[in-house]
Order: sequence, then structure tokens, then C-alpha cells
Amino acid sequence: MGFKKYVLFVMLLGISAVLVACNNDDSASGDGKVELDFWVFGATNYESLASEYEESNPNVTINIRKSELGDHHNSLFTAISSGTGAPDLTMIEIDQLDRFRQAQDNFLNLYDLGADEIQDQYLDWKWSMAESTDSEFLFGLPTDIGPKGLYYHTDVFNNAGLPTDPKEVSQQLSSPEAFIEAAEKVKEATGKPMVDSMEMAFRANMDAAAVSYFNRDGDLIIEESGNEVKEAYDYAVELNQQGYVGGFEMWTPEWATALNKGEFAAELAPAWLKGYMTENAPEAEGKWRVATLPEEFAGNWGGSYISIPKETKQSEEAYAFAKWLISPENQLKSFTESGLFPSAPSVYEMEEFKQNEDAYFGSQNTAEVFAEAAQDIPEVYKGPKYVTVNNEILTALQNVREGANPSEEWDAAVKRIKDLLER
Repeated sequence: MGFKKYVLFVMLLGISAVLVACNNDDSASGDGKVELDFWVFGATNYESLASEYEESNPNVTINIRKSELGDHHNSLFTAISSGTGAPDLTMIEIDQLDRFRQAQDNFLNLYDLGADEIQDQYLDWKWSMAESTDSEFLFGLPTDIGPKGLYYHTDVFNNAGLPTDPKEVSQQLSSPEAFIEAAEKVKEATGKPMVDSMEMAFRANMDAAAVSYFNRDGDLIIEESGNEVKEAYDYAVELNQQGYVGGFEMWTPEWATALNKGEFAAELAPAWLKGYMTENAPEAEGKWRVATLPEEFAGNWGGSYISIPKETKQSEEAYAFAKWLISPENQLKSFTESGLFPSAPSVYEMEEFKQNEDAYFGSQNTAEVFAEAAQDIPEVYKGPKYVTVNNEILTALQNVREGANPSEEWDAAVKRIKDLLER
């Protein structure tokens, strides 16, 4: 091959390499446009916020894929495990977070992208739950939270001789013991249960527990002396034995009817329940109010994070969108439009938040109640198998509700859990 032909050959190779590189570069097209795949679940306003972001950033297109909570996390876990098919950004629900924590190497450390610069804008407990044990790695940026309150039916409380003003209810039902005393009055005066289900009775204490089913070494600790899980289980059993627990399982038509008709007195539930009640129990509008829970019951149920899988070729663009999405200003929009409760406490001081009124709850500003509750929530380590273990405990409690021996059901649940964890 002559020298000129050799030079031409090399030049052609170089051009081909550039073309291949351009075709394989997923971060942007030749005209600088960027596409971000974003996986979400649940009822959010992220589609409208994404459209707003695209208007301000015309070079960015955000493709949102929405699926049910279980399918979402299973698909994500499969993609992360296989190393292919993961999105640029994804929501991860708080109960699922430790499951993905095991795959730390498959996610970007958001501290490397500058997340420490916005850390002080968010509740400490919410932020730290997404950190690694040594606090050097951040799995996700905080979105919404699920601070719990005491939803109560004013007619049922009034018929039982209990106060109906939210502040008075908070003062009178200020301890687990006082809650049982109120349940007794409700039962005697109305014949109705205090709470809807064994799950709610269990979560009264469980959502406030500083330690869940596992320690941070991954050891199952539900059999240890003084473990809060067994205490929460026993409290639910006690309420049931006294006739203070109903048989209305969450999300069933029977439960929605019970909410509508006030067939039980109280719901120990998070802020996001308001949206469900408004849509599915319309006949009860004006009948429910919200008070703060006893300190022993103050906990979090729900919420999520925005994480960035390592597979993305567009880390800076993905982080820029995530940072914008969870800003205090946008968390206010998510609250007013979709009921997602903010994890940025500065939102609680914004005028629109402070002036918020819920027509369904007799024009009460329920946001104030949940904002107060959000400050007292402990950081909780749940463990990668939290959902698996939790389901077995709830199965045991349902069996107890149907007449099974509480002690035998506890032992059976522990055995099932150990067998599942050994697989």
C-alpha cells in the first residue's frame, strides 16, 4: 500500500470511528438534544412538572414510564441486576430503599454530583435514610414523606362523649393508654371499633419504631428481648381482644364503604390518605378531622426518593432535572396538585401552604397537623427484606383477627420468615 493510500485509509478509519461514537453516544444527539427516561409510580404531578421543565429546557425531553408500585420496583431490580435497561432516573419507595442499597455499585453517588449543596433544605431524618452507613454515599434525593396523623370521625367521637375539636382531641388522646380509653368509650357508646383493621393497630407503634425487623448488619432481630416489633404486635392483639379493631382491610370496597359511613372511629394514617378519602368516600365530606397522634405513635408511612442508575450516560442532565423536581417550590406544587407531602420544611412556611384548607375535612388546615408530625419522626433502618417480613407479620395478625391464638401465630410467622430468608 502506497503512502497516500495509507493516509487516506487512516483518515477513513478515523471518520468511521467518529461516526460510530456519535451513533453510540446516548447522552445527546448531534444537535445537543437530550432524552431522559424517568420511571415513576403512584399518583404524582411529575408529568406536568416534566413538561414545565421541557419548556424551560427545550433541548431536554423527559420520557416518563408509569407503573404500579410492585411492578415498578421489580422491573427496576431486574434492570439493575442485569446491567441493562435501567432508566436515567427512577423513583424508589422508602420501604424498598434498603433492597436497592445492596446494589450500591449500580447507582450513582449523588454526593459526587453536588447533592451536599442542597442537603440543608430537607428534613434530616428523610435525607439520612438515603445515605450509606458511613454517610459517604447518597442513593437518592428526597421527594415526599408520609407523616401520620389521627383521622377521626366527628359523629362517632361526639356520640362517644369525646371532643371533636382537633386540638382538644390531641390533648385528650395524648398516649397509647389514653387511646385505649377513648376506644373503650367508642365501643360502649356506639358499638363501633376504634380502628379499621389489625394492620392499622399494628402500625400505630410500628411506624414509630426506631428499629424495624433488621439491624444494620442485616440480622433479623424480631426475637430479641424488648424488640419493638413484638411490642407493636402485642398492642394490636390487645386492642383486638377488647373489641376495638374492625375487619375492614385497606383498599377493599368494604373499607371504602366504612370510611363513607363512619363504621369505625379513627384512622392512624399518613397525609397521603386524604386524597384517597376525598375520591372514594365522598359521602363523608365534612365528617372527618385530623389531630396529632400521641408521641409514641408519631411515625412515617410512605414517601420516596429520586435515584440515578449508574447505567445512565447523562448523569449531569439527570441530576439537574432531579434537583429541580424536588426543589421546595416544586414540592409545594406537588403538594397542592397531588397531595405529596413536602420533605422540605421551608414549604411549611410558604403562605399557600399555611393558608391551605381542606373542604373535605370541614375546611381544616390539615397540612399544619402533618407538618408538626413531620418534625418528630425517627430515622428508621428497614432492611432489604422489609416487605417480605412485614407481609408475614400482617398475615399473622389477620389470622389472630379471625380467631387464631396470638402466641402461636407469632411463632408461626417467625418460622415462615426465617425459612424465606434462608432461601
